[in-house]
Amino acid sequence: MASMRDIKRRKQSIQSTGQITKAMKLVSTVRFQKAKSKAENAKPYFDHMYEAVFSILGKSQNIQHRYLTPGNSDKKAVIVVTANRGLAGGFNTNITKLITRGEFAKEDIAVYAVGRKGRDILKRRGYKVVADFSDVINEPTYSDAMQIGQEVLDAFAKGEIGEIYMAYTSYKNTVSHTEKLIKLLPVESDASEEENDKFSAPMNYENDEEETLDIIIPKYINSLIYGALMESVASENAARMTAMDNATNNAEEMISELALKYNRARQGSITQELTEIIGGANAIS
Repeated sequence: MASMRDIKRRKQSIQSTGQITKAMKLVSTVRFQKAKSKAENAKPYFDHMYEAVFSILGKSQNIQHRYLTPGNSDKKAVIVVTANRGLAGGFNTNITKLITRGEFAKEDIAVYAVGRKGRDILKRRGYKVVADFSDVINEPTYSDAMQIGQEVLDAFAKGEIGEIYMAYTSYKNTVSHTEKLIKLLPVESDASEEENDKFSAPMNYENDEEETLDIIIPKYINSLIYGALMESVASENAARMTAMDNATNNAEEMISELALKYNRARQGSITQELTEIIGGANAIS
């Protein structure tokens, strides 16, 4: 059985850890509210961009365009959005599992890493990381999304990659997040005629569809990347907030258990001392 000193030291250690996890939870809560607000404010723009692209594809099913057909290369670019920090439950590992347990061969994947955790995990697994945008995830902006989008689009245009995908965490609410692997290029319209009519945007295009797609699809890609960054940041902080809350609760339970053990050990020690005193007094008399 552990001594009273050992129990006291362990209790103090857990109390210190509990204070840290409680502070981290409060920080994550503030960051989560900020990220959630940004993601919700940006969503209407991305929805309209989506409708604009698919209104063109819906009306021109037979259009031939470089962004609508796969490239000649078998390589697949995957933009992997994770976090720079851990202590967020399975947030980072769940994203990397989409790659490591997916249907793509390792040698066919070119990783564009956004977040050090995902980058390091995939590097250890032998995946090729061709670009690192880890600093972006700290405070993502639309210009950061444009930079990432431009790099993958340039690689697509040069024929270095044939398809572009993105792995990120979609935010639903504080406790619900979904890992997604979506295809960015070539753009595909799976919508039915009814859905295409619904996506019919109230506008006319001065240029023809091909020239319009040259302009609008890169903006569409950048919008999807920015939206994914915003949702991932919100999901990361929500996951860390939940993980730190659970850790704090566990620490409090352990402290209660240790306090009970300490009191029992102390009571046993006092009882033993009294027994020895009484036994000694009886022996003298």
